[in-house]
Amino acid sequence: MKLLLVAPLLLFALTMLEARPKPAALKCKTGPLDIVFVIDSSRSVRPFEFETMRRFMIDIIHNLDVGLNATRVGVIQYSSQVQNVFSLKTYFKRADMEKAINSIVPLSQGTMTGLAIQYAMNVAFTTQEGARELHKKIPRVAVIVTDGRPQDRVTEVAAQARDAGIEIYAVGVQRADMNSLRAMASHPLEQHVFLVESFDLIQQFGKQFQDKLCGVDMCTELDHGCQHTCVSVPGSFYCGCNPGYKLNADGKTCSAIDACADGKHGCEHQCVSARGSYTCRCRLGYSLNDDKKTCTAINYCNFGNHSCQHECVSLVNGYYCRCNDGFTLQADGRSCQATDLCNGVDHGCEFKCVSTSGSYHCICPEGQQLQTDGKTCNKCKAGHIDLVLVIDGSKSVRPQNFELVKQFVNQIVDFLDVSPHGTRVGLVQYSSRVRTEFPLNKYKTANDVKAAVMKVEYMEKGTMTGLALKHMIEHSFSEAEGARPLSQNIPRIGLVFTDGRSQDDISEWAMKAKESGIVMFAVGVGKAVEEELREIASEPVEQHFSYSADFSTMTHIVDNLKLNICPEEGKGETEIRSPCECEALVQFQSNTVAILESLTEKLAQMTARLEDLENQIAKKK
Repeated sequence: MKLLLVAPLLLFALTMLEARPKPAALKCKTGPLDIVFVIDSSRSVRPFEFETMRRFMIDIIHNLDVGLNATRVGVIQYSSQVQNVFSLKTYFKRADMEKAINSIVPLSQGTMTGLAIQYAMNVAFTTQEGARELHKKIPRVAVIVTDGRPQDRVTEVAAQARDAGIEIYAVGVQRADMNSLRAMASHPLEQHVFLVESFDLIQQFGKQFQDKLCGVDMCTELDHGCQHTCVSVPGSFYCGCNPGYKLNADGKTCSAIDACADGKHGCEHQCVSARGSYTCRCRLGYSLNDDKKTCTAINYCNFGNHSCQHECVSLVNGYYCRCNDGFTLQADGRSCQATDLCNGVDHGCEFKCVSTSGSYHCICPEGQQLQTDGKTCNKCKAGHIDLVLVIDGSKSVRPQNFELVKQFVNQIVDFLDVSPHGTRVGLVQYSSRVRTEFPLNKYKTANDVKAAVMKVEYMEKGTMTGLALKHMIEHSFSEAEGARPLSQNIPRIGLVFTDGRSQDDISEWAMKAKESGIVMFAVGVGKAVEEELREIASEPVEQHFSYSADFSTMTHIVDNLKLNICPEEGKGETEIRSPCECEALVQFQSNTVAILESLTEKLAQMTARLEDLENQIAKKK
């Protein structure tokens, strides 16, 4: 026999079928089908060869139970274009179909197989052309017969057709390309791909192909070897497995499905597989919740038999007793006794001692860290901050006073631990414009910073404080200029020094500075406006702004900044100043004015109330 088939099983099946006597006019027993023949009529198919293709279709149709409610048949031919010979709704009698097939005139052009598959999917197998609705589950079968290599792409469109529910048989004759046939056909390929040696043999092949479509029970005819179940399909069979089992790679034996293996079970603790299904199980000390997936720790304290004097703490598979702060658990493991070791030992804590059960530890004020000795707290020299000083270089400052400003800056630098990983210092000078003297990442030591400060040249001109604040926010505290990322929680401190009223608006940028997390200090000298200083300063304002009457007496501001930037740094060093000093008089005057304004307001309120009472009395008379 010269028939070339992909699957050896089909050769064996053909032999068995040929050996069996068959009744005349055997009709297909598989039930109704919607079958469309897609026939290659390109110029490579010679006239006598096309005649054998006609007979191939007619022979298969002859053995199908065709009709409106049985199998429906359609035929399309293709070359460089696609022609609908007749659709699934056109004929319901074999004689009419055979007549239409015998009337086909070959197109005799190219080989656009992909175009033909597209037409079959989008037109031939639509309900408008006679295909039954998908929900009726009537198989849709396309039989593609070709003798050559497609001149267009078939892989993608064939996959789309298969996904649309079309079962594709690819029949190649003579010069057909096997790779193209495999790309078009449905799976398993050995049951859907056929290669016939010549057109002379296609009629013989048709006899077997009709067995592929019709109901020969291969499970009863062959020794299938299936471990569980055998499923017969047209012209072949396949093995199936009982529920809870999957087919092994040999295609015959079965193994239990591990329903836990895919990881989709949702069990919080453990998944237990059982023949295709699973159950969730909890670890020791936990109970399964009502959702049958999640677990909750068993609270052994809720059983009410723990006898703990203070607090019961549940554990996995048990519990233990715990005492409140300042108490120690006794040897019986249940009762507690008060203890405060901080009062009974020389703890040596610099700031505060905190007693715990049977022990104690030292703590530091907020913003300071406990040192490695476990007792002392870090000072500002060990702290980490990013500090940008914004100094007024307007013409009202005068050159000699600008030198005092630079000395003031260096006094601040003196009590800082300047290093790449400690405190970083940047300097900005402004007048009618703004200039970065050096960014935060420029200098690594305090000496380098101080030397750079002394080299700063006086700018003169106007007082654009708002512009300077904007520059500080957008540039000075950028990571590009050395500010550390906000995620590191390194404090950002801005110190603005000015001697007069700003010539632009400061409100917007003063507010944005504080909103962006910068702690703002405002230092004013001479004609500086207190209202502007307060607007720049962070809350509480009294701790974040300072004023000096003139440049020569402003050095005490450094001490105030020590107390507010790093409170511990100034401990024991704050000098008690005479209330007669100029700055004290200014503060006294400010407080007195504030009190007088408050009294005036209260007096006005009382006067208004008296007038109201007098009006009420007059009305009653």
